[in-house]
Amino acid sequence: MKPQVRPQRPYFSSGPCAKRPGWSTAALQNALVGRSHRSAPGKARLNEVITRTRTLLRLPEGWRVGIVPGSDTGAVEMAMWSLLGARGVDVLGWESFGNDWINDVVKELKLSDVRSFTAPYGSLPDLRQVSPDRDVVFTWNGTTSGVCVPNGDWISDRRTGLTIADATSAALAMDLPWPKIDVATFSWQKVLGGEGAHGVLVMGPRAIERLQTYTPAWPMPKLFRMAKGGKVSDGLFEGETINTPSMLCTEDALDALRWAEDIGGLPATMARSRANLAAVAAWAANSRWAAFLATDPATISCTSICLKVIDPAFTARDPKAQAAVIKAAAGMLEKEGVAFDLASYRDAPPGFRIWGGATVDAGDIAAVLPWLDWAYAAALQEQK
Repeated sequence: MKPQVRPQRPYFSSGPCAKRPGWSTAALQNALVGRSHRSAPGKARLNEVITRTRTLLRLPEGWRVGIVPGSDTGAVEMAMWSLLGARGVDVLGWESFGNDWINDVVKELKLSDVRSFTAPYGSLPDLRQVSPDRDVVFTWNGTTSGVCVPNGDWISDRRTGLTIADATSAALAMDLPWPKIDVATFSWQKVLGGEGAHGVLVMGPRAIERLQTYTPAWPMPKLFRMAKGGKVSDGLFEGETINTPSMLCTEDALDALRWAEDIGGLPATMARSRANLAAVAAWAANSRWAAFLATDPATISCTSICLKVIDPAFTARDPKAQAAVIKAAAGMLEKEGVAFDLASYRDAPPGFRIWGGATVDAGDIAAVLPWLDWAYAAALQEQK
């Protein structure tokens, strides 16, 4: 039987993610459309985003924030191309994007002193293998696996290398230990529910020092240039973007930041994400067919909540048949208008992924789970 209660907002995509509760296009009515981003009002708007972001993240003194092109991916690439190569680097991968960073470091930057530590979907590599004397690149939260590092205890306070964390689905939802993070990247489109294409680059004092004292051996694309002649481009951290940003997206980001401030700031956004995970955990504890993809409870993400199917009637099927069941179930949910974009990431094991970031209401998470039970059972029967 179909459930009777429907989510009020059926948006569970992992990017772009659900808008903040109560959002409408009226939030964009004051956007500086038709104005240059380099005009005084344009730079002021961009600098306001930077200032509010720094405050909301509770960054220590000396950590700087810039708006960069290419969403989180662009921010990660800027960091790697600008900072790596000064010493050996360890790169961690346990899902799609972490594996992409390994590929870029090894095959694109072609660094000679690289160690890669990997783990299958659902697990973490042994973090104790990371050397404090080497740079390290890693995802704080694996968006496509639902596996996050549980804390920063494995990062040495006496390290000489830089820590570069892809924090796109962790920032503003997880407690990030900033003194241990030299570079962090994320985008507006995740926990803030903003629009895509723009990235946020957070750099600590040690990363800024590397920019000032190290020049990579390779040509630097214009979009990646953060320093010239040993001098950091201060304007990047004051609203002077390298390329042309969307002032509509900027206004939308400001709206999301104000919303986060109004509900109580970082503690509130983290609490909303934890409540969403708790709703799924209560359901999964009694499910006969689904479980978290993460094998260690301490590593389960509260944003990209990834589920695997443990039902023998499903696991006995070949991968193509499994994928067909997931596709059919996701299609049923979309047709009913109760949940959009619930299938797992294309490179991940067949399953479901529910976004649990701060802009999603726990009540909608609780309401969609009986629908997921219904859709899975119906799809399994249909795909016999």
